[in-house]
Amino acid sequence: MAMTENHRDPIRLLAVRETPLSLDEVYEAVGDDAAGGITVFVGTVRDHDGGKSVAALEYSAHPTAEREMRRIAEKIVAEFPVRALAAVHRVGRLGITDKAVIVAVSCPHRGEAFAAARRLIDDLKHEVPIWKHQVFTDGEEEWVGAGSC
Repeated sequence: MAMTENHRDPIRLLAVRETPLSLDEVYEAVGDDAAGGITVFVGTVRDHDGGKSVAALEYSAHPTAEREMRRIAEKIVAEFPVRALAAVHRVGRLGITDKAVIVAVSCPHRGEAFAAARRLIDDLKHEVPIWKHQVFTDGEEEWVGAGSC
């Protein structure tokens, strides 16, 4: 996990993808010899919401989503002693237990890594223009947008 010349920028990986997300890819992206702590958060599709059974989620993103992810990542890097940061979000139809989002942050110490990762996922969830369309088992559907999750 050595830091290479190509990894001077602590923002190592940001993406919105239609393909399944890789926990290994995100974890490896934040490896750094000077990091004493790496925090990884995985958001998965659960089988319920608001007392109703969920069949699937369909995520869609505005074309500016990755640009907004970068803006947030830059803010996190400025506020915390981040050695490396990565965030990926999936779009398209996801089934129960599928990974919807993965974020990871490495910092010199665990407390900083936890705090930076929490801020990263919270800000991504509330500020990046990604919407989820919930499909319930009873046939009802509901849209949930960025900022209202």
